[in-house]
Amino acid sequence: MTRGLIIDTELGNLVKANRFGYVTRAFHGTAPVEFERQRATYGRTLVSLSEPRYVFLNTLFSLSEACMYAQLVERLDQQGVPGVLGYADLYGRVRKEMDEAHLEGELKADISAAPDAYVERDSDLALALLDQREAGKRLMLITNSDWGYTDRMMRYALDTLLPRGTSWRDLFELVVVSARKPAFFTQRMPTFEVISEDGLLRPCPSGIRKPGVYVGGDAGQVEEYLGVAGEEILYVGDHIFVDVHVSKAVMRWRTALILRELEPELAALEVFRAQEQELARMMDEKVRLEFAFSQARLQLQRLQNGYGPQPAVSVQTLRETMTALRGRLVDLDERIAPIARRGGEISNRNWGLLMRAGNDKSHLARQVERYADIYTSRVSNFLFETPFVYLRAPRGTLPHDDARVLS
Repeated sequence: MTRGLIIDTELGNLVKANRFGYVTRAFHGTAPVEFERQRATYGRTLVSLSEPRYVFLNTLFSLSEACMYAQLVERLDQQGVPGVLGYADLYGRVRKEMDEAHLEGELKADISAAPDAYVERDSDLALALLDQREAGKRLMLITNSDWGYTDRMMRYALDTLLPRGTSWRDLFELVVVSARKPAFFTQRMPTFEVISEDGLLRPCPSGIRKPGVYVGGDAGQVEEYLGVAGEEILYVGDHIFVDVHVSKAVMRWRTALILRELEPELAALEVFRAQEQELARMMDEKVRLEFAFSQARLQLQRLQNGYGPQPAVSVQTLRETMTALRGRLVDLDERIAPIARRGGEISNRNWGLLMRAGNDKSHLARQVERYADIYTSRVSNFLFETPFVYLRAPRGTLPHDDARVLS
């Protein structure tokens, strides 16, 4: 499973769609859907996330949910699942169990007990945040996790990397836990201050008025406290909807999306680079040969039907030219096919690249473009741009742009 896939709860399928909603790959349960069946099923269907039958896998948490659902779809097909009335009902049951596991604290308890097994420490993260703070940036942490879990995870991730005598709390002017995003961005919420390490709370009827750790609150209170609003705030998160979509749509904050999967994908693309260049060269040749074949076919059509400019060659010559070109195209296709197949399996043999669906952008890429001002694989990548960089969007290209000028 990868992020960006879509569960079709009506048919028990997992699909990958391009930015326009056309399905490019599909699995029923854990088995790939044969191309002709896929075309018959989705050929006239545009996937729209506004339809309740579709569930977008937009977080790392959703991958386990999708794995469980895909396996249970097969179980349902083979022998049934007691009490389940179809694929949509099955998804509802899986989602309910996953939500309960989160709410009851089972997962967090396991992670807290052995953070070294679950948490990847980033040795550059502390320095990246220190650079930002010392440059005058006001750092805040807003999370749906509770205070106890947040404190344990942040201690593990940061404290050993910070200067002696300091802790992760010294990095962040403001910490908001149990934030209940996305409601944090859309509703006014009561606020409580955490006044002891064991999580003792004190009501704050006047909202956030000083640096510290708070439970609840809302984005409006954060803006009031900081004295800034909208594009003056950069909000960094890894959830497309809860983090970047809602904060952008409601508060007009600048947004940065974290896509951890980018790093292995870029590494895989680097390994494939020579084959990708060879594939591009052969595709250029294929386009030239197809154009020459089409020109010869058009000349033959005009000559046989007696209209338009008449070619200075015979019907036999044109047919021989077309036969030769067709042979070269068949040979070229045989060389292209295995490389194109390998290109479609980069990073993930079932689904390919995260941000691509065939030659087009994936549905995930469309979401990223719409809602994230920037995206990167980890927060510490800001270390390489310094706290003073002005990030500018590259010039967008159009199909008719002259590649020679752009290069």
